[in-house]
Amino acid sequence: MKTKILAACAVIGALLSGAAHAQYPNKPIRLLVPFAPGGSSEIVSRAYGAEMAKVLGQNVIVENKPGGAGNIAMVEAKNAEKDGYTIILGHVGTMAVNPAMFAKLPYDPVKDFIPITLLSKVPSLIVVNAAVPANNLKEFIALVKSKPGAVNYGSAGNGSSGHLAMAYLNQVAGIDSQHVPYKGTGPMMTDLLAGRLEATFTGAPPLLPHVKSGKLRALAVGTARRSPAMPDVPTVAEQGYPGFETSQWYGLLAPAGTPDAIIKKLAEAAAAAAKTPGVADRLAAEAAEPVTTSPKEFADYIATEMKRWGDVVRKANIKAD
Repeated sequence: MKTKILAACAVIGALLSGAAHAQYPNKPIRLLVPFAPGGSSEIVSRAYGAEMAKVLGQNVIVENKPGGAGNIAMVEAKNAEKDGYTIILGHVGTMAVNPAMFAKLPYDPVKDFIPITLLSKVPSLIVVNAAVPANNLKEFIALVKSKPGAVNYGSAGNGSSGHLAMAYLNQVAGIDSQHVPYKGTGPMMTDLLAGRLEATFTGAPPLLPHVKSGKLRALAVGTARRSPAMPDVPTVAEQGYPGFETSQWYGLLAPAGTPDAIIKKLAEAAAAAAKTPGVADRLAAEAAEPVTTSPKEFADYIATEMKRWGDVVRKANIKAD
């Protein structure tokens, strides 16, 4: 009798759980963003959040939770209820770089989260000050080789995407350009435009206006394919380094244990949102592009990126501040 009662309870529980998933969502969804307001993460999360809300019939509320190189928000998401009402914006830094850069990471990017979908890639761009005698990547690499340790590149800080992108290029091209870390992209741009730095390899949005004005010269994009925002700028891979890829990417993650039906519903909503002008046009204005995937494809992509950036961090001996 006891066995029958337990079996009946299990069936009832499964039915109730299935019904709850079928009704999902029936209240607003929190989308945590592990960075301060402003920048590409804000644009991607709010553009997708607004359009996904229309598909899901519930508001998607973006909450910025900066601090600890994204670790604070990742821990909050990890510990959230596994019901689909708290999700987080995954990023190349939190998912692929931090695991190699931090000696003790307070979350496991694989075990603590379920990938939902990739959302967007923001191309990274190698630029030099217009006074630098390099018109393409080959000439820049030759310049650095002729002056080992004397050509400086700036980034938004130690361990930032700009730091890692150029460290990656240093490794594959066998060059020794010198890193100058700043406290943010703004101060770095000031010195680059003034000629106190030779180069940077960072997200395209803040660079493009100065490329168009002629103050900076674009040498290459880091993405696997040319960017629609700058179709005349060749990729690093095209210029002699096949397989090279670096971009700032963003995707959606849920706490491990979130039901598959909810993951599927969120992935489908994001895919629908990516096709709307509200997402496509907003991202295009920032040189970004919408890129959605299945949960499995996103998981595979994260694994590839963890390997890529783990190798770069270890070879360059980059440590968290």
